[in-house]
Amino acid sequence: MTIRKNIARYSLFVCLLFATSYAGIARAVEPYEIVTHPSVNEKTLSKSSLRAIFGMRLHAWPDGTAIRVFVMRDDAPLHASFSKEQLNVFPYQLRLAWDRLVFSGTGQAPDTVASPEEMLSKVASTPGAIGYLTKSKTDGRVNVPEIK
Repeated sequence: MTIRKNIARYSLFVCLLFATSYAGIARAVEPYEIVTHPSVNEKTLSKSSLRAIFGMRLHAWPDGTAIRVFVMRDDAPLHASFSKEQLNVFPYQLRLAWDRLVFSGTGQAPDTVASPEEMLSKVASTPGAIGYLTKSKTDGRVNVPEIK
């Protein structure tokens, strides 16, 4: 009987540990939005366009304005959430693709910012810019396109 109680307690402990660690991962970052410079006229972006933009394969908006991509550091929780949820890749896969472009001489990596405040400032002040921010940091200085 004691062994069954110990097994039941251990099982309960493992389930609770898993549930709390999973909940922590799921809520590690508050909701975020894709943001663009006010001059960008695109009100909706497709997932494939977003992948091409952040994969550094799409270089200009439909009106011809050059796209400037801003991202957070590779180890930033917001960057990890964004790349996994919106682009369906891990941050290290993005870095590998960007490094391949840079080292082969066929492209460049996006500009990296250190904080949400810097992201907001850079996107708001750079024509053609795109990035991502938590909803609480987004204000009227940037556009928030719908992602379809």
